[in-house]
Amino acid sequence: MPKRYGVNERDQVVAHVAQLILTGKLRSGDRLDRNELAAALGMSRVPVQEAVAQLEHDGVVATRYHRGAFIARFDARVLLEHYHLYGVLNGLVSAGAAAEASTETIGRLKDLVGALRSENFHDIAWEYRQLLVEHHAGPRLQAAIGAAQTFIPRAFWADHQHVGPVLLAHYVAETNAIAVGDPDAARAACERGAAHMGRVMLAELVRRGVLAPLIPSRGVHRDSE
Repeated sequence: MPKRYGVNERDQVVAHVAQLILTGKLRSGDRLDRNELAAALGMSRVPVQEAVAQLEHDGVVATRYHRGAFIARFDARVLLEHYHLYGVLNGLVSAGAAAEASTETIGRLKDLVGALRSENFHDIAWEYRQLLVEHHAGPRLQAAIGAAQTFIPRAFWADHQHVGPVLLAHYVAETNAIAVGDPDAARAACERGAAHMGRVMLAELVRRGVLAPLIPSRGVHRDSE
């Protein structure tokens, strides 16, 4: 895989490892060879080591003293957990926007929602999310959202444009909630959208044989008597 100029090398390594996991080329418990990564990406071990540290911080790999780095548990529940966390974090941003967004920002969000009906749905959705994060998330929250995007690759969603019409309803609801100043509704709409994305990716990875289907836990969710 050639080096991509203009892209932070550490981030390139992180994205590469995530892609290996999402394609089943690396699985839970597999050892991560730093030398192989450096050779495959045409870079030194320095950014590779930085990426491994970042991946360990994000819970994607686990390092063992004198043994190296290994892929952490990655199964259906872990994948859905990533999307749940992504929804919760961005939901905080949306709630903040509902409380304080300017007329200009709301107008831009509405314009983007209108453009979401185009064939470039996920590129525009990315711009929508970035607009909110840049205006309504502090540095710590921005960093957490960045880490939560490890298993939300843009390339994957670019190949799943058919999901757009379903997700559009969530973006419309989120934007309307922000416009009328309803933080709870904005947060909920954002979380629902992320949860749907998680289910779509899980179904695709199960279809590809990368992950096994989710087996519901017995006795965890019970209706109130």
